[in-house]
Amino acid sequence: MNRIFITLLAAIVFFGCSSPVEKPSKPNIVYILADDLGYGEVGYQGQEKIHTPNIDALAASGMIFTNHYSGAPVCAPARCILLTGRHGGHAYIRGNDEWRERGEVWDYAKAAADPNLEGQRPLPVGTVTLASILQKEGYKTGIVGKWGLGAPTTESIPSKMGFDYFYGYNCQRQAHNLYPPHLWENDNKVSLDNPIVVPNTKLDEGADPNVEESYSKYNQADFAPTLMHEKALKFIEENKEEPFFLYYASPLPHVPLQAPQNDVDKYRNEYGSEEPYLGNNGYFPNQYPHATYAAMISLFDQHVGEVKAKLKELGLEENTIIIVTSDNGPTYTGGVDFDYFESSNPFTNGYGRTKGFVYEGGIRIPMLVNWPGKVEAGSKSDLISAFYDVMPTICELVGAPVPDDADGKSFLPTLLGKAQPDPEFLFWEYPEYGGQQAVRMGKWKGIRQNIIKEGNLEIELYDLSIDPQELKNIADDHPEIVRKIEEIMKKEHATAELDRFKMAALGD
Repeated sequence: MNRIFITLLAAIVFFGCSSPVEKPSKPNIVYILADDLGYGEVGYQGQEKIHTPNIDALAASGMIFTNHYSGAPVCAPARCILLTGRHGGHAYIRGNDEWRERGEVWDYAKAAADPNLEGQRPLPVGTVTLASILQKEGYKTGIVGKWGLGAPTTESIPSKMGFDYFYGYNCQRQAHNLYPPHLWENDNKVSLDNPIVVPNTKLDEGADPNVEESYSKYNQADFAPTLMHEKALKFIEENKEEPFFLYYASPLPHVPLQAPQNDVDKYRNEYGSEEPYLGNNGYFPNQYPHATYAAMISLFDQHVGEVKAKLKELGLEENTIIIVTSDNGPTYTGGVDFDYFESSNPFTNGYGRTKGFVYEGGIRIPMLVNWPGKVEAGSKSDLISAFYDVMPTICELVGAPVPDDADGKSFLPTLLGKAQPDPEFLFWEYPEYGGQQAVRMGKWKGIRQNIIKEGNLEIELYDLSIDPQELKNIADDHPEIVRKIEEIMKKEHATAELDRFKMAALGD
């Protein structure tokens, strides 16, 4: 009897050890956000003057979204909408609020020295973010890059908004120099080997704008995007044994025009001679504006490629979903030549149509998703989607409940190759640059401009299927469509909690 018992016990131990039940592995998530990268500024969207081979390779082996939108046409509200899943009519942060009542917040040197002057308006304590949701699901969460959603001395810093790790700019204004005097690591201010050069510093008097040495003070020792990239790779390395979420919010290619000289030289040789940019609107001069801007985008592309290579090196490639996109459309200032690069192609370029505005060039953005074995290589989706759909998508991906106040819908079915209808509508509200609202409803796009500036409530209407450049307002021809859009604008608008974002013409 004892011999039989021992034999059975040995068999149980043997088979139990040799056939373990593996716990399903949650996918790692890497969300890479460029800063002011235009719809037409990457190769897979037709860009020919700027080389983006790594991004193009990810697009070729993943899925391209042709109808993806930011949540807002500028930095802070776009990032708030991304992380909270609430569109511009419900979001707490609806514009770039520098929180000026604190004092001289636009004095770069004073803000660099005093954390009480640094950073933007904070999110409310207890705000549920995508990062805090993922923390509860067992993810290690990290943000590398630009925060912009709460000053260093507030409760709205990454470490108190769901992130286990942070390295980068707390403040968007400090990011107006890519060789800053400091960055932040978690809650600690980290000094860099860069003397302060205040944005808008012009060339020295009498300096020759055609001589390279005249620009030496704008290129220093510690280039912030490089330092951030090293931390991003380190975060992946250090968390390879557990599921992680990396929100890589690169400051590239947001102006000022600054890039390492060897990257600029590659395009100098390709483009030839250029007219120097002498600086304005708070940005530094640059001898080779075309070459430098292209170099900034190519450096972002290089960083994307190195993230992919790191995942492959660690054997994480097939269990990691990578999303690469932009926070809004391209800029119109700082020496960027949007016409030369056709930055918003196929949409209209320039001030009033790109960054800062709810026309297509300001809010429709490039977006690709790469997930080997899950997302079909070489696929393309025309599904209409926006930043506030990202939270529901990732919640469904990891099996987490979606917050009740989230406005978006998951596009995970589309990623997995399943048919999915377009949402009934997308909505934007942006109380700056005159005050704006927009609705995308199928092929229709309705826009209100100058709500604050002029009290205007008239709606422009465009048929994007035949007029993607939004050149012909056909509101008079389709009053029933205009009425539907007007009803959506009224229904989706909630009075802003912050006075700065209220619009009296909407009844606030």
